[in-house]
This record gives sequence, C-alpha cells and structure tokens, in this order.
Amino acid sequence: MAEGGGGARRRAPALLEAARARYESLHISDDVFGESGPDSGGNPFYSTSAASRSSSAASSDDERERPAPPGTAPPPPGAPEPPEPEEDEACAGWSAALRDRPPPRFEDTGGPTRKMPPSASAVDFFQLFVPDNALKNMVVQTNMYARKFQERFGSDSSWAEVTLAEMKAFLGYVISTGVSHCESVLSIWSGGFYSNRSLALAMSQARFEKILKYFHIVAFRSSQTTHGLYKVQPFLDSLQSGFDAAFRPSQTQVLHEPLIDEDPVFIATCTERELRKRKKRKFSLWVRQCSATGFIIQIYVHLKEGGGPDGLDALKNKPQLHSLVARSLCRNAAGKNYIIFTGPSITSLTLFEEFEKQGIYCCGLLSSRKSDCTGLPPSMLSNPATPPVRGQHQIKMKGNMSLICWYNKGHFRFLTNAYSPVQQGVIIKRRSGEIPCPLAVEAFAAHLSYICRYDDKYSKYFISHKPNKTWQQVFWFAISIAVNNAYILYKMSDAYHVKRYSRAQFGERLVRELLGLEDESPVH
Repeated sequence: MAEGGGGARRRAPALLEAARARYESLHISDDVFGESGPDSGGNPFYSTSAASRSSSAASSDDERERPAPPGTAPPPPGAPEPPEPEEDEACAGWSAALRDRPPPRFEDTGGPTRKMPPSASAVDFFQLFVPDNALKNMVVQTNMYARKFQERFGSDSSWAEVTLAEMKAFLGYVISTGVSHCESVLSIWSGGFYSNRSLALAMSQARFEKILKYFHIVAFRSSQTTHGLYKVQPFLDSLQSGFDAAFRPSQTQVLHEPLIDEDPVFIATCTERELRKRKKRKFSLWVRQCSATGFIIQIYVHLKEGGGPDGLDALKNKPQLHSLVARSLCRNAAGKNYIIFTGPSITSLTLFEEFEKQGIYCCGLLSSRKSDCTGLPPSMLSNPATPPVRGQHQIKMKGNMSLICWYNKGHFRFLTNAYSPVQQGVIIKRRSGEIPCPLAVEAFAAHLSYICRYDDKYSKYFISHKPNKTWQQVFWFAISIAVNNAYILYKMSDAYHVKRYSRAQFGERLVRELLGLEDESPVH
C-alpha cells in the first residue's frame, strides 16, 4: 500500500504539469492575480454565483427522470405507434454522424490598450475608469441635491459645498471597507479594532457623514426618465466606456453572476436585530468577463421593480429572461468571433443559433431543469438505465451545433458551436488522473474554474459598506469591480515590476492616494 501511495505522489507533479501545459494551450493566464490559493473545488462545473451553484449539481443529471404527468393514459389499442425518437431527431436535423470543423478565427490581441508608465500609481489605474470628469459630476450633483434638500426641509448650517478633493476622499473611505472587511465606514474614527488614525485625520467623521447624507450622481429625475436606475445609470454608462477604452478582451469570455451576496462571517456574527434591519437585495448583477485575465468587460444590472413578470424572482426561474440578460451583455460583441461560456440558465439552442448569426460562438452547460431545451433531441436528455464508464460520451450534431452528453460521476450535458465534436481533450485530476472528454468539455472546465478562482479570491475585496438605497448598492458594487479591473491592468503593466503590490496592498495604496495622504509604500 505504501508503495502504491508513493507512486501516486510521484505521478501528481507530472499530472499537474500536464494540466498546466494543456490550460496554457487554451490561452489561460495562470498568474494574473499574483496570489495563490486553493482551487474552487473538485467539480469544475459549478456556476460562480451563490444563487446558481446548485444548478450545476442539478446539471449533472443525478436528476431522476420525471414520471409521466398524472392522468396520462396509455395509447388505445390499435392506435398507430408513435414515431421512433431517432426518426424525429433526424427530421429535426440532429445526427450521430460527426464532422470536424475549424475553431472560430480570432486575430485580435487582447490586453490593455494603453501603455502605462512604470511610475503609474494606483489612482492612475483607477482613474482610467473613474476619471476626474465623473468625480466632478458627483460634486455638482451632490451640491445641487443638498441645496434642493435644504430648500425643502430647512437650511443646514453645518453644510459646506463639497469639493473635488473631498469627493475623492469620500470614495477612498468607502473603498477602504473592501480592504479592512469592516462593514461600517464610521469604524475608521472609532477607538475599536477597525479604527485607523492615519485615515481619520484626512477628514472629520462629521464631514464624512454630511457628504454621505447628500451624496448623489443624478440629483433629480427628468420628466422623460422611466428607468428605475436613473440615479446611477449615467455612472454605469461612463464606467462601461472606460472598460471599453482601456482593455481588449481575449477570445474566450464567461457570462455569470459574480459573488456579491452578504459576507457569511457578518451573517454568522451579527445580532438578530442587525439582521432584521437588512433589506433584501433588489437587483441582480451579471457580467461578461474575460476568462484569460479576469477583467470584467461589461456589467448588466437587472432591477427588481415589484413582483411583475420581469422581477428578480421571475428572472431566476425563466430561461427566456436569462436570454435577455445574455443579449444585453453581448450587444457589443457581434462580429468578433468571441467564444462565450454560459451556465445552465442561459444555455439554449435558440440563443446560440441567434448568436452564431452575429459572429458570436458559445459553449454552455445544460440542465434539463434550468435550461431551455427547446429543439434539442430528447434521447440525449434522458439518462440510460445503467451508468456508462467514467469519461464516456455521446454526441449529436446539427449544422455547427454539437450536443454532448459526458459521464463523470454523473451525466453532464454541453451545447456548443465553438469546438469540433471530433477533437478530444482530457480532464486532469490530482487523484483520478486523466479522464477523457471532448475538447469542449475540457475548455469549459478550464475557463469556468479560472473564473471561480477569481470569485474566490477577489469577491472578498468588494466594498463592505451596505447602504439601504438600491442605486447606492449598485454604485458601490460597480466601484468594487472598477478597483479589481484597475488591479488587473496594474498587474499587466510595467508599474507592477517596479513595486509588486498584492491586491490588498493595491487597495491600501489606492485609499491613501484618494485621501491625499503622504506617499507610503505598503510593507512587503
């Protein structure tokens, strides 16, 4: 037994090297984040949002085949037999005859569009997305809101108009909660564990609270405004322009919900009274993310506006609404031959065929419970009575579209028009060794695992400040994404080779620069 264990230990490095080589061949960068950490789990097919992780487990069809609906009677004697499923599928264009197809051609070079100097600071990278003109607009709108508020509710003698320097400091204080992981910004001025005397000296607590009271991006609704996010939409548009101008994504991208739910440590330690005061999040945030670097290319916010058919609850249950989210996220991707990886709630034949006409290719995990399975062959959606050997698969093809059923301790189904069905790949596990699979399965596992690692590492740096107003929650999540994107660009620049800041150190540096404090390098 000891000899066998030693052999397994000797094989493990070789398997990991093989995995690294294969993942590099799929154009996946390993060290963009600079911080090593444990993998996101043994199963590479879980979705990256807390709300949909269960859907991956569901997509491995340990789902039992559903019984016939009650009241369904057997066909009467002498009735014509229904056509064989294979005949129906052949009529629909699905065939077990496979053909090779070249991958979508992609000649663009992804990465930063601007070369930043080695002396570039953390705030220089942040202001690629949140420039001074956006901050000046916040200054104007905040002062305007404060004037109108006081006209209506009485003057506030302690209020003085906010300046650009104060607005930067205000943002710096709130961003600091993503570094300290303290939910209350006011803890900076307290004498407790999270107090920070050097930061507290830059602005008084009373002044910070006044700015927080009147802070606005759009002070008043115009008569033409109907959108529920009108108070933050101009900033989201400006942020999107900054993302587009600063970065060109790689060919492979992922649509998913980043981890923005409550900190489990806070939930476990807060009092019942604090928990009752929390308001349920009224929006769903989706992103299109470069799977080679982790850079978030596009943000889409779906607002819960009452209990109508477009509300958040409906969004979780209706694949067609997820398709609307996917179309919104990919509206600027047409004609670029991108390969988009999707989870079960987005994957559908109709959507993938629509995207293919626009020059967008897809690879998605299917679930008979969560996906829109319209147009897919029924014989590929049901599980055989006896489980096949691990690594075995079955494929059917229709045009450029391949439907794959692959077995690995459960049935996993994939729909893709981005990878050839005849090309083989392998999933490499530390304990199990190599598990054969189609190339599309390997690519999906590699890219989704990378995004999961991004979420595991970087969601903890999201701003911990939790305002009650929905537009402010959206704003601070967007700022968190901008800071993470700024760090990714920093890691890809010459400035990183001068001072190699970790993500936490970069955040500390950014806060100090926004507050205008003396230049102090983080301790290495």
